[in-house]
Amino acid sequence: MSSPTPPTPTAPPPVDMVNVQVDGVWMKFPKGTRMIEACKQAEKEVPHYCYHPKLSSPGNCRMCLVEMGMPPRPTPGQEPEKDEYGMPKIGWMPRAVIACANTVSEGMGIRTNSTLTQECRKGVMEFLLINHPLDCPICDQAGECRLQEFSVEHGKGESRFREDKVKKPKNVDIGPRVRLDDERCIMCSRCIRFTAEIADDPVLGFTERGSHTTLAVHPGKRLENNYSLNTVDICPVGALTSNDFRFQMRVWFLNETKSICTQCGRGCNTEIGSRENTVYRQSPRENNEVNSTWMCDQGRLDFHFINSEYRLTDPMVKVQNGHHIAPWKAALTLAAENLRTVSASEIAIVASARMTNEELFMVRSLAKTLGTSNVDVVPRVGGADGYLRADDLNPNSNGVRKILDIEPGSKLSSIIAGVRDGSIKAVIALGENLLKAGFEKADLQKLSCLISTHVLANATAELSTVVFPAATYAEKRGSMINVTGRLQRLSRAVASPVQAHDDWEIIRDLISALGGSNGIHSIEDVFKIMASEISIFAGLTLSRIGELGLPLLETNEEIPLLVRERDRKAKGVIVG
Repeated sequence: MSSPTPPTPTAPPPVDMVNVQVDGVWMKFPKGTRMIEACKQAEKEVPHYCYHPKLSSPGNCRMCLVEMGMPPRPTPGQEPEKDEYGMPKIGWMPRAVIACANTVSEGMGIRTNSTLTQECRKGVMEFLLINHPLDCPICDQAGECRLQEFSVEHGKGESRFREDKVKKPKNVDIGPRVRLDDERCIMCSRCIRFTAEIADDPVLGFTERGSHTTLAVHPGKRLENNYSLNTVDICPVGALTSNDFRFQMRVWFLNETKSICTQCGRGCNTEIGSRENTVYRQSPRENNEVNSTWMCDQGRLDFHFINSEYRLTDPMVKVQNGHHIAPWKAALTLAAENLRTVSASEIAIVASARMTNEELFMVRSLAKTLGTSNVDVVPRVGGADGYLRADDLNPNSNGVRKILDIEPGSKLSSIIAGVRDGSIKAVIALGENLLKAGFEKADLQKLSCLISTHVLANATAELSTVVFPAATYAEKRGSMINVTGRLQRLSRAVASPVQAHDDWEIIRDLISALGGSNGIHSIEDVFKIMASEISIFAGLTLSRIGELGLPLLETNEEIPLLVRERDRKAKGVIVG
């Protein structure tokens, strides 16, 4: 029996467009667009607190009030009055409406800066400030506080309040990473909606009524889920602050660098806040193909090791009474001399899936120079949480697959066995502590040569013949391919210690010390050669990757949090 003929694909239905006048200018918007988003598209600012495009709209702050009008309904047989553009004249309502929860319709008019709108905003701002403490100079949110900004732009500039302010709890420990100053809360409910709608951990809520309303944690509960610090990001005032960043640095001193998180294979887009070569915080950057506007606390706080006291800062060579600091040239020469004493089949390279594509390409070049096929990386799995964290805890496993042409971990057991039985006499460990990857200390001590690159001092570095200090993810540039196959870019936020180098530079210099010559002087040179040899990078450059990355591979992996977000957007719950 013949199979049924598949239905002929049809074009999606056309989007209904409606004519809307925004501050005197007629524009077209898709029917159902929220007024606040229409104003945003028209480049007209509508101040707001409770509204967030990724959350439901409760309409409780009233700061987004705008003046609205519609064409009057004509009497039977009467033609509607037209304006100079041939559009029906608008009759303006005597009261303002909230822009966050209302949608546009045909012939609607919106005024974002009329006298009525301005007076409404001044009134709302006056009420918000009645019980708010005037402690901007010592508030940790100063410099990025929406209340501070809007009070200047839309406030009265004076207070008519003569009563005593309502005192609320201050410096409340509500979780291991977040602290609450309830006196600063303006009851926008963003944090409540995030914990309930995004993190599925509804532990926050309001208690009491009126001026005495306070934000609180449910009895017996704590705000301790792995996404808790997102509430700090979306808090428009200084009510919720990060225990880690609180009072560490004024935000106007920070340099913000757009980069990606390397804590797992998701590659959440981030902004790294730094000053004077010190990283103070990491926060999520919006990318609706990767992480929406969120990130997990684990990835966010994974930067303190950069300034660790155990940081390796100079090349070290092993002598009888321990390791001594050596010049780069001497350390590279010694490493090359040791490698020349063994045959190609007796050398193994254990690289890392935490390395960039450019560094992995240099690993491939090093393996060719040495003539060895004993190359692998250490796999790490088990991180999936049903939200953003990927099961693969390495940020660049797909780069390993495409550049080194191996499945992570496929050769590791044979390399370990070779070290154990003596058939492998030299190992190059790049960014991996081998004693945490299945190798035994006694076996590594039998090697004639162990060369390693590390960021921090560790047991493998202690056993190494030569140790090279490497740069961290925040100190170098490069690219990675995340678990969904998206090519993304790392950016340098801070400088590495003077004697620490990027891994691609270390490997390039080691290849040169072995007698190879490559003419590579920059990370762009590495990418250019890589693009000429590996087809998936053909036609690309580092700059063409862009700030949001490019789809490169099809892996069929879904991002659970984004799937839910698309579903809520389709149902009209959020704007997205």
